[in-house]
Amino acid sequence: MKYIETQSLPSLGHAEIRIIAHTPEAARAVAEALRRCFAGAEQRSYPALDGNTRLHLTVDTATPAGTGAHSDEI
Repeated sequence: MKYIETQSLPSLGHAEIRIIAHTPEAARAVAEALRRCFAGAEQRSYPALDGNTRLHLTVDTATPAGTGAHSDEI
């Protein structure tokens, strides 16, 4: 049976990324590489089937990494 996610779409300019890996370290390495390209929000980690790791990450595709607004710019 195919799993169909019923979660709503991310806001305009953002992408939800799902990483599934054998170890948490491998999932975090992929997330870190993505964060070098895109501004990102917090990541969420969950256990997956067979002891694997599932990591969810939201990135802002409109904002390059390291260019987010500072508290004095809001």
